[in-house]
Amino acid sequence: QLHLVESGGKLVQPGGSLTLSCHASGSGFDHYYLGWFRQAPGKEREGIACITPVGNINDYGAAVRGRFTIAKTDAVNAIYLHMDSLKPEDTGVYYCAAILSGTPSSCSLEPVYDSWGQGTQVTVSS
Repeated sequence: QLHLVESGGKLVQPGGSLTLSCHASGSGFDHYYLGWFRQAPGKEREGIACITPVGNINDYGAAVRGRFTIAKTDAVNAIYLHMDSLKPEDTGVYYCAAILSGTPSSCSLEPVYDSWGQGTQVTVSS
């Protein structure tokens, strides 16, 4: 398993942009499937983006598709989530996650991951 630490969450105005980072410690980062999830108050954790180990395949939740972009940099064991056109409903705690197992042609937006960060708060409000 990896140890994951998110950063970058803050208060942003509607329509603004923000990039979250997640740094991993542990071996074999480039073999992991990676994901970003979020949880709003009173709601279940929601998968919003994922990426395969090779980085050539990703997927996004319907609520964020076209506005959010997931990326990773193996050289520094980092995962990023770039968010554009932020809306108040994007408010929540954002988590990065990792798992070694998966299929080559897809990644999962379900909470099947076994390594999780502690979360970083994103608030979208005027």
